Amino acid sequence: SCSVYLLDPAGEHLVLRATTGLAQEAIGRARLRWGEGMTGWAASHAAPAASSDAAQDPRFVYLPETRELAFRSLAAVPLQSGGRVLGAMNVQTRAVHEYSPEEIDLLSTIADLVAGAIEKAALYDSMRRQIGELSTLAEASKTLTAPLYLEEMLRLIAEMATRLMRAAGCVIYLLDQESERLVPAATHGGDGGTEGDGKALLAALAEEAVRAGRPLAVADVRERAPQALPRAVLAVPLTVRGKTIGAFLAARGRVHQWSADEVERLSTLAHQTALAIENSSLVVRSALVREMHHRVKNNLQTIAMLLRLQLRGDRPVSGREVLTETVNRILSIAAVHEILSVEGFRMVNVRHLVERVARSAVENMLPASSGITVEVAGDDLYLPSQPATSLALAVNELVQNAIEHAFPGRQEGLIVIRLGRREEECFLEVQDDGVGLQPREAGEETLGLQIVRALATEDLRGTLTLESGQGTRALISFPRPQTP
Repeated sequence: SCSVYLLDPAGEHLVLRATTGLAQEAIGRARLRWGEGMTGWAASHAAPAASSDAAQDPRFVYLPETRELAFRSLAAVPLQSGGRVLGAMNVQTRAVHEYSPEEIDLLSTIADLVAGAIEKAALYDSMRRQIGELSTLAEASKTLTAPLYLEEMLRLIAEMATRLMRAAGCVIYLLDQESERLVPAATHGGDGGTEGDGKALLAALAEEAVRAGRPLAVADVRERAPQALPRAVLAVPLTVRGKTIGAFLAARGRVHQWSADEVERLSTLAHQTALAIENSSLVVRSALVREMHHRVKNNLQTIAMLLRLQLRGDRPVSGREVLTETVNRILSIAAVHEILSVEGFRMVNVRHLVERVARSAVENMLPASSGITVEVAGDDLYLPSQPATSLALAVNELVQNAIEHAFPGRQEGLIVIRLGRREEECFLEVQDDGVGLQPREAGEETLGLQIVRALATEDLRGTLTLESGQGTRALISFPRPQTP
């Protein structure tokens, strides 16, 4: 048998890399500590070691996974190149054999040739790896400067970092300003413990790096958590202009001693990522300001339109009544923005919105002792802000109309608001158990119903249906808007 053991990057173990006679499954698994066994002794002393009956030699160490008990004699020589020991090579025979000086010299000559070939192969692999790393960094730089959404950019960077660091998985965390905790913003790969039970441990290590303000390199996580799935973790803070905004983490499934080059590589990528995140935030803020100006303008125009409609009406109203109705309409629009500020910039939960608008209308128009109640039923319905605003105004007008006209001479009553969707259509229904619609001349509607019809047909591109019987039922149906 002939076997080659090479020194691992940490310089602590000799690992079996090739063999002709030992168990093949031991390759990459069998290892000797530096100086251990006859092969380790040859490497640490940079000198040959031989025995005709190796098992009796005090330096011999048996590795069960190699199944080498079938062999008797052993001769080992160091693998050296340029004065540096790369590992050791040994030969073994099944019969007792006394190695002659000539055989040791020949084995040493072969070992020198093998060491030279290994050195050249290592240089080639190193150059190829560096070229790959530079290509990945160039690709990452292109991604960081591309006009992508932040989520997409971070996902691509996590994927590239996994390749660059030869990791099982990478996670990019961003700091939540309210809770001051790290939240995963992008993840790639799950074999390193970035998914499942390992997530909590990785988040804790990332927070440790952020608190320390410097990279955290853990070669064997089991020293901290024996049952942990990730074995090696490197975490680097995301810092821009002296402010920490998150962390970049790489994980491996095996024990690994992180090199200074690897720490520098991830730190460089983390710095570039932090700058890209800041630039993206500036762009988003600018877009938000423009969008908010646009929405404020639209809402002010809507309020002005409603006031003009009220001026054209011929129904005598008091100044207090005009102000009450106007306040309710403004509060309906304000409710949309209040929900947007809590739930996000794009979509509004219409059920929550309707509950707020109805509650506001009741509080402003009825005394606390009133027995008239409003209930909201149906599914959660999410709409963009513009149709949500139109729907809020429509609900406000319908509830106001029911409060004013549905319960004359009554102290109690019920108004039910239902909302939902079917196929590609959304609907909102407001029904009361009052006296029903009063007979009017053809084409004559109250100002509130005129406003609701305009909102339903013009803003929502839908229809308004009114039914009267045991109370009044108003149904607004409209096509589901496209998500922005």
